[in-house]
Amino acid sequence: MLAKTLRPISSLARPALSFRGKHTLPDLPYDYNALEPVISAEIMQLHHSKHHATYVNNLNTAEEKSLEAISKGDIREAIKLQSAMKFNGGGHINHTIFWTNLSPHGGEPTGELLNQIKADFGSLENLQKQLSTASVGVQGSGWGWLGYCKDQKKLKITTCQNQDPLEATTGLVPLFGIDVWEHAYYIQYKNVRPDYVNAIWKICNWKNVDERYQSARQQ
Repeated sequence: MLAKTLRPISSLARPALSFRGKHTLPDLPYDYNALEPVISAEIMQLHHSKHHATYVNNLNTAEEKSLEAISKGDIREAIKLQSAMKFNGGGHINHTIFWTNLSPHGGEPTGELLNQIKADFGSLENLQKQLSTASVGVQGSGWGWLGYCKDQKKLKITTCQNQDPLEATTGLVPLFGIDVWEHAYYIQYKNVRPDYVNAIWKICNWKNVDERYQSARQQ
């Protein structure tokens, strides 16, 4: 059976580190089948236990090789490894956020977050429409993001290619991300990315988005 019970993780979970300093794959806060019918159990199992796990393993390997190169004074080799660290590190960061951004219970934004959405986008519907359009429009693989700009104190929508992490590349604090790599939806939605993107709003964990928003405002 694909579904399994997993230990819950914090709603603001960060990529996990073991006592040895190695990155570890975080447990999901729900079963693999909990997000059906929006996302199938088969996709969730492959996405989490295979794809995310690969990013974690490759990140650990790249970091170890980089530290070894630096200890030997081989700066050229350390520099060569930076792209692998960015790609796999970004994949680890992005997916750790993504799992907590989703919930079988869905919900709606309320309070200060809803007021901010209305101030910056006019309505929740406009926000969803703009982020969906941006996510569908990503060429190739990447992510659509709702982020918070600390300088302007505003919500913003943007996209990132491949596994580029939002905050490290744009300065925006990630609140809600839509993974538009084909492995996130192809088994179920084939090549119809808009259907997947529009459906994901049904399982948006607005409580988690609000927690991230409140945390970003305090930074």
